Amino acid sequence: MIVPKNPHLNLGAIADSGQCFRWRRRGDGYVIPALDRVLRVRETEAGALELDCPEEDYALLWRAYFDLDTDYGAMAAVLPKEDGYLRAAAEYGRGIRILRQDPWETLVTFLISQRKNIPAIRQAVEKLCLTGGRVIGENEDGPICAFPSPAELMRLGEEGLRACGLGYRAPYVLRAAEAFSGEDLNGFDGLTDEALLHALCALYGVGPKIAQCVMLFGFHRLNAFPVDVWIQRVAEKRYPGGIHPEQFAPFAGVMQQYMYAYERYLELAHNG
Repeated sequence: MIVPKNPHLNLGAIADSGQCFRWRRRGDGYVIPALDRVLRVRETEAGALELDCPEEDYALLWRAYFDLDTDYGAMAAVLPKEDGYLRAAAEYGRGIRILRQDPWETLVTFLISQRKNIPAIRQAVEKLCLTGGRVIGENEDGPICAFPSPAELMRLGEEGLRACGLGYRAPYVLRAAEAFSGEDLNGFDGLTDEALLHALCALYGVGPKIAQCVMLFGFHRLNAFPVDVWIQRVAEKRYPGGIHPEQFAPFAGVMQQYMYAYERYLELAHNG
């Protein structure tokens, strides 16, 4: 099916934004294993979105997944005029949207992400899915598997998780699987931002940065503001008085994504 052009949706920008690790570039589009399904999607020459799914699946799943009911243009329109860096970042990052991902998958993938670069994270996550998840599709490379449930990860055990490239993170993932073996993270949905941050930080291996990532990318708390090395650089170079996320409320997490994308671009441009 075809979704009309949206100037604030860019698949490439989303794929490179560091919030999702299973999107794979195929031809002029992407293969996306998510929500226990496999979606193939591309942007047409006219800028429309072409999805290989029936309209009912789009209405029930993918419209929300791509966060198409949120007006990102309205966020950019109210940026402080005096903050030239943020306005430039928002213009560069136009098209990034905060996906509505599964909270469990988000928690595990960001536990895995600690001290790994993005290619290494993707490799470990994919091996974990192929080892522990059930087959939900296939492409020219072989089977495509769903993200493993807590029970499926528990069956792998610590050694099985280490064999997937998790290293010292294996116990973190195993403890999370044990914690949620009889329930899912959707029970956290009703918590306030403060309570959700506290609950996530109480999990083994989860610190403030990982918790903020899970809040933003798994629970769609758009005011969550993860501070990674790129945001630290932004603070040091662009904001002498420090970054105060509350000044970007209630969309601090969206501003974080713009800064993350823009600072990486500037670094690459500077280094040739």
